[in-house]
Amino acid sequence: MFDALSTRLQSVFDKLGGHGRLTEDNIQAALREVRVALLEADVNFKVVRSFIERVKTKAVGQDVLTSLTPGHQVVKIVHDELVGLLGGSGHRLATAPHPPTVIMLMGLQGSGKTTTAAKLARMYAKQGQHPLLAAADIYRPAAIDQLKTLGAQLNVPVVGDASMKPLEICRKAREEAATRGLTPLILDTAGRLHIDEAMLDEVKAIKAEIKPHHVLLVVDAMTGQDAVTVAEKFNTAVGIDALVLTKMDGDARGGAALSVREVTGRPIAFVGVGEKTDALEPFHPDRLASRILGMGDVLSLVEKAQEAVDQKTAEEMVRKLRENAFTLEDFRQQLKQVRQMGPLDQVLGMIPGLGKMMKGGAAELAGEQKDLDRFDAIINSMTPAERTHPEVINGSRRQRIARGSGTSVSDVNRLLKQHAQLKKMMKQLKGMEGKLGRMKGLPGFPSLRG
Repeated sequence: MFDALSTRLQSVFDKLGGHGRLTEDNIQAALREVRVALLEADVNFKVVRSFIERVKTKAVGQDVLTSLTPGHQVVKIVHDELVGLLGGSGHRLATAPHPPTVIMLMGLQGSGKTTTAAKLARMYAKQGQHPLLAAADIYRPAAIDQLKTLGAQLNVPVVGDASMKPLEICRKAREEAATRGLTPLILDTAGRLHIDEAMLDEVKAIKAEIKPHHVLLVVDAMTGQDAVTVAEKFNTAVGIDALVLTKMDGDARGGAALSVREVTGRPIAFVGVGEKTDALEPFHPDRLASRILGMGDVLSLVEKAQEAVDQKTAEEMVRKLRENAFTLEDFRQQLKQVRQMGPLDQVLGMIPGLGKMMKGGAAELAGEQKDLDRFDAIINSMTPAERTHPEVINGSRRQRIARGSGTSVSDVNRLLKQHAQLKKMMKQLKGMEGKLGRMKGLPGFPSLRG
């Protein structure tokens, strides 16, 4: 979502770093470009104006102008101000002292509210809690059925019936949660195609009687400044605690995320990064600011890896590599884990410095992503014996595998070559490890432990 903005800002700071010495004129020129970049990213113009003023005040200070690395100092100031603009520290939902913790979702139709309710339920269930969903959107066709279907997939109970009133559904859900000891209770309230008095009166009544501990507004980040306007109106009319920005994996310019906190005074709690129920992430302002400025996001990368990679499986893979017993079946498992971490460009963009190297390489990355898909299909088209002993794969077998996987023989050859190279490399590393082990006992050889 922030690719265009990230590219522009990195270009500005590269030019700034090229100056041996910074002056007020250098900084003013750079900030003019930053202002244009933010406005092109659809950031609210008032937010841009106050942001630039804050950066300018700090950037023309004596500490920066006389610094040995003034360019880096300016980048740090912009980074810190971006973090502040995005909300400072992340907003986390506290648990109520007396369960159930009630989370109320509001938003317009099409914002992804019902899917977000299911995503929240999955997140809490994964943490060991026992959520309950309330399907209180009785107006949108199939909204209740959609939530019940998602609930069944997640093994999460859902309360709601089209014959009941929304407030009645929420009351019943709260009673059931209290009786069965379920928490949190997630209320999926009704939306409309646009804000109207009837909708506002309904959510006000639910909020007044049910007294939710957290009121979250779900807005579509793809709608840009319209999302900020919607958030401002809901906050004024009903009052919200935080926001959930959906479709953050889209190709919009990202202005909503950079504007909504300052305009509404309310933080972003979660971001939706896909359609599946596992595509919801806590919002980390500092991590997003780092990614926008091309500094990577190692913490998020580690968290994704921990979710995708099973520790025992990883240890077993290492053992097989060391013993030169790494089969194509193992290779397929590795591909599966890489794919579970998300699109390749997003994963690589989290590695510091790599984001900048990737600029202009979108076609190459798309090719790499397709390779992962092809390799998975190729291995799936092999017999168990061929996956374990790829050396038996002769010409006719390669043709059969290519036909079965919808790929070419050259694709099959490339996969087999990469697998063979990996095994060869691990064999060489094992040989070097053995030599180093023998050398450690020689006089004067330094200890590897330091």
